[in-house]
Formats: sequence, C-alpha cells, structure tokens
Amino acid sequence: MFTLLPAYGRDYKSKEAVIADWDAGKDFINSPGGYINKSDAEHYGIPAVRIRYSNKRKVVAIQVHKISC
Repeated sequence: MFTLLPAYGRDYKSKEAVIADWDAGKDFINSPGGYINKSDAEHYGIPAVRIRYSNKRKVVAIQVHKISC
C-alpha cells in the first residue's frame, strides 16, 4: 500500500474532502517521489492507498482496485 501526501501545497480538514479530490483525479505525492492520481493507481493495479492529511496527523485508506482471487 502506498502512502500519499496532497500535492501542490494542498491540505485537508476532513477525510471526505480527501476522498472527493482523489475521486476528482487530483494529484498526490508518492512517498518515494513523483505524482500519482486515481487514474494512475487504477492503471498500475494498485489495490489501495493511504493518504495523510490534516498536517500529516491523520490518515485515510482508500481501496482503488478490487483484488480478485
């Protein structure tokens, strides 16, 4: 699971706002470096991401891609 941070100086006060921007396709910073959005995560088959918000004090986990057995 990747841990992401909001890009371009954005921050959020609620998990609903984080999820809304994720669903809208906004960019987030990938911990190892670079930018990623929902479309990229779906393309690469990433099953889930964690996004830190509220000055990196809170985390929301979002399922991106269904895992098939």
